[in-house]
Amino acid sequence: MPSMYGSAAGGLRVLSLVLGSFLIFMGLGKLAWLTDSGLLIEQLQGWREFTSPSGLWYLDVVAIPGAPIFARLVLFGELTAGVAMVIGFRVHIAACVTLFMVLNFHFAMGLLFTAGYLTNGYGLPVVGGLAALALGGGRLPLSISR
Repeated sequence: MPSMYGSAAGGLRVLSLVLGSFLIFMGLGKLAWLTDSGLLIEQLQGWREFTSPSGLWYLDVVAIPGAPIFARLVLFGELTAGVAMVIGFRVHIAACVTLFMVLNFHFAMGLLFTAGYLTNGYGLPVVGGLAALALGGGRLPLSISR
């Protein structure tokens, strides 16, 4: 069995542990969304002022009307993907789903296509890490799905 230390797969495994923990704590911060989707609606309405015209359309047509469903999907998505990444279960699939979810949030916030996105701690580091895991996250060391 090859050593995990000094290997790209070992680095990706550490990244999956870090991003998985991040997602779990982000999900735990949204537990109230399970019973009150109004919290998500308030957040989305707050983004209306700062987003682009296409982001405004997305908020008004997709995100705000779908908030009662999305509130639960985001909560369960973050918790499930986080646990999957920590234990190493289908990391590449969990990263793909999470990457899609994160990009949706960033688009709705109006950050995705701005220069400020390059310095946002939730922007490129999270998206880049998830993209790396989506592309290379299969068969990582110390994972339950090898």
